[in-house]
Amino acid sequence: MAKKERTDRQAVIDSIRNKQKGAEKRRGFAIVGVCLTIALLIVAAAAYQPIKDWYDLRAFSSKSLDEIGASAEACSEVTTKKANGTQDHVPPGTPIAYEDSPPAFGQHYDAPATMERKLYAASDRPDVGELVHNLEHGYTILWYDKTVAADDAMMDDLRGIADKLQGTSNFRDKFIAAPWTSEDGEPFPGGEHVALTHWSVGGAGETAPDKQVGVFQYCSAPSGAALDDFMKKYPYLDSPEPGAA
Repeated sequence: MAKKERTDRQAVIDSIRNKQKGAEKRRGFAIVGVCLTIALLIVAAAAYQPIKDWYDLRAFSSKSLDEIGASAEACSEVTTKKANGTQDHVPPGTPIAYEDSPPAFGQHYDAPATMERKLYAASDRPDVGELVHNLEHGYTILWYDKTVAADDAMMDDLRGIADKLQGTSNFRDKFIAAPWTSEDGEPFPGGEHVALTHWSVGGAGETAPDKQVGVFQYCSAPSGAALDDFMKKYPYLDSPEPGAA
């Protein structure tokens, strides 16, 4: 009788242990499943934006630069202002106060942004002092404000515009699109949301410093047509240092 009771107890103990082992396995499988799900979500999140950008750019593949974004009528007349600051370099981080929003010339940091990147967000944009150095090298800069940054359609247009000007070997593609924030200075005049700027020597080949001007054009939205015309009128050769990248 005692032996049968011990056998029954052992059977109960074995049953409990087997159930515990089964529960532990199920918990293990559940943990692995959750980890795999999280990993897949992380991978999917990382891949989403590049895939979306690629998909969105397909719409611009058959379009020329002047067909992207708003028409040229979205922009005001080009204006100019006497320029200064050629070769006026200061170390990065030096405070610089620019009179214009945004600047087209002036004192600047001693190193420009590279030509590889054509479109920046507020989180990774070079300092304004670097970008002014790019202007000295003949770049056209398209500055955009928070209204554009918050508008998916206009940002798609900017991606399409930047894609048309990719490359580092052809200096005619010296272009950067960069955000202008409240930390940089006052809003664009006239309630506009986009500004094109260029540092002109007064015409390609001009050498007299007193001929230099900053060139400005303000727009309500990104316009490939206006940009195309602007860059043809004010090419990279029309700048203080056109041969520098």
